[in-house]
Amino acid sequence: MDTEEFWALVEASDRAVDGPDERLTWLTDRLAGLPTAEVVDFQLRLDEAHARADTTRLWDAALRICGGLCSDDGFHYFHAWLVGLGRSVFERAVADPDTLADVPRVRRLAGRPTSEWSDEEWPDWESLDYVADEAYERITGVAEGLEDAVLARGEPGDDSSDPGDEPEEPVESDDPAEFARRYPRLAAMFPPVPGRP
Repeated sequence: MDTEEFWALVEASDRAVDGPDERLTWLTDRLAGLPTAEVVDFQLRLDEAHARADTTRLWDAALRICGGLCSDDGFHYFHAWLVGLGRSVFERAVADPDTLADVPRVRRLAGRPTSEWSDEEWPDWESLDYVADEAYERITGVAEGLEDAVLARGEPGDDSSDPGDEPEEPVESDDPAEFARRYPRLAAMFPPVPGRP
């Protein structure tokens, strides 16, 4: 499974069914019908997407959108949610996190306290990380065998959730003016929460 096929499958799940749980079931079923090598490929493409989204600039945006409630793990799950939005949204957000202001699912969160967001509205999709593992187990009968299959390919897998180094320093959480300079549309939509980044 190459990058094009990975994105085609992720985007097809969004067209085929409604809701994140239904999409997970759909994706798992599709992957379980493929050869194990394709399932490993899916996981590798997902790991690559995580690595590309793992930037301090995107984390700054995620922190603001989530009202400061975006831990290391939460940011990792934010990557998966971003993958679920499709390739074009993903590519734009990785290049310029302020483009998240154009995403309807982000716009629906603006102006509402995080305490009012439903589970399905939260910008995270942790369970996407387990789809390939479940499909691999269905095919092989080996619990948690996907990790070994990834390692057998000579790939380290994705076990990091810290943003990588970038030329530009991350925004200081106590400097709203700097955040507004870098992300003007997100700053207008999501004012800083007192006491949070």
